[in-house]
Amino acid sequence: MKKLIATLLTSFLLGVGLVSGAQAAGGGIEWDKFPKEKLADTASLQNGAKLFVNYCLNCHAAAFMRYNRLRDIGLTEAQIKANLMFATEKVGDTMKVSLDPNNAKEWFGGLPPDLTVIARSRADGAKGSGADYLYTYLRSYYRDETKATGWNNMAFPSVGMPHVLWELQGQRSAKFVEEADAHAPGKTVHVFKGYEQLTPGTMSTLQYDNAVADLVAYLQWMGEPAQEQRFRLGVWVLLFLSMLTVIAWRLNAAFWKDIK
Repeated sequence: MKKLIATLLTSFLLGVGLVSGAQAAGGGIEWDKFPKEKLADTASLQNGAKLFVNYCLNCHAAAFMRYNRLRDIGLTEAQIKANLMFATEKVGDTMKVSLDPNNAKEWFGGLPPDLTVIARSRADGAKGSGADYLYTYLRSYYRDETKATGWNNMAFPSVGMPHVLWELQGQRSAKFVEEADAHAPGKTVHVFKGYEQLTPGTMSTLQYDNAVADLVAYLQWMGEPAQEQRFRLGVWVLLFLSMLTVIAWRLNAAFWKDIK
């Protein structure tokens, strides 16, 4: 597992859409809190899987995730084959893409990173979890004609990845105002003051935020599909150890009660 995570993180650092944890921590806005209740909502995870396959799996692979594992979130094999499998015919295959690495380097400057454990790799103790970052990142795009892709991102300034969900969210511009720099008298800084909607998307703001939360919930689940089972098992293990501790304590007292 450590080797797997290290490999994916290396790919992640070379990707065009995201930067290293150290770089990301040095700039961008504060992260919003991802609604964790989505992780326990089967419908949200299923919708997130649909969004992932339709909008992310075109360029980004999830090479350590198999389609048949989606049965764990309530989908049948027939549903998986009919609605979520576009790049392969075997439900036991991993979520790979047909994008040629050489073409990817020529078109994008690098191979888009694998997303299997992206939510786990983006955690920052000072800002929040990887899910918090992704939830903020996917909701912070705005139009910027000075960039090659025409897009920028408040959570990741000068991002290389374009806004793949723009049709859902619509197009926005960012509003900045000049204010005096509190740390450098006589100088001014550009302060972000919100977004201005340029064109509407197919979803309202609330609907889009909810869709992004579903997608992030799926990405979080995909990084460790057995996470909820591990949590539940952990509770029972702790209860068992607590009971065992009490029994051991009382036995110890009984064995030594006549020894002064």
